[in-house]
Amino acid sequence: MARIKGPVWKKSRRLGFSILETGEELQRRQYAPGQHGPTKRIKLTNYGLQLREKQRIRYMYGINERQFANLFKKAANAKGVTGDNFLAMLESRLDNLVYRMGFARTRRAARQLVNHGHILVNGKKVDIPSYMAKPGAVIEVKEKSKNMAAINDALEASLNTVAFVDVDKDAKKGTYLRLPERSELNSEINELLVVEYYNR
Repeated sequence: MARIKGPVWKKSRRLGFSILETGEELQRRQYAPGQHGPTKRIKLTNYGLQLREKQRIRYMYGINERQFANLFKKAANAKGVTGDNFLAMLESRLDNLVYRMGFARTRRAARQLVNHGHILVNGKKVDIPSYMAKPGAVIEVKEKSKNMAAINDALEASLNTVAFVDVDKDAKKGTYLRLPERSELNSEINELLVVEYYNR
């Protein structure tokens, strides 16, 4: 099973971007990691900017290079705006929807829940994090797993969810209502740079 490992906070500092989308990684030290402390940042070329943006999105969703490139190809071949299609596909991944519904505190934790068979999609167990859910899919925690401390803690910590999912916290069940609109997603990322990166 391919997955991204390593310290998330260090990656966030290197990219100058909050991978966890909370901003807490950059509160104490807003400069890149390294033994020399804060140093002057080198001005990036166009290619450098495109590569950094690709890495930001890739690490945020926790996807390896091959999966990321394959998903971009699918988005490019679909009708509509490539960048919007790409982000919608990333958001439709099962591990991301479990995170968006508040069943896990991070996408890594959501991926683990799916891998360990704690999640049902339309009443059937799905243990593939990259499973692409379609709008209308009902995602719920398996009956035997509903008392898990990690899930209960995550649900208590999540104050609100995104508008494209509907969640019943008591039943630990949610519905993927529709594809997300661009305005509902992270405004710090620039998917156009990723489109330029793959079209160069």
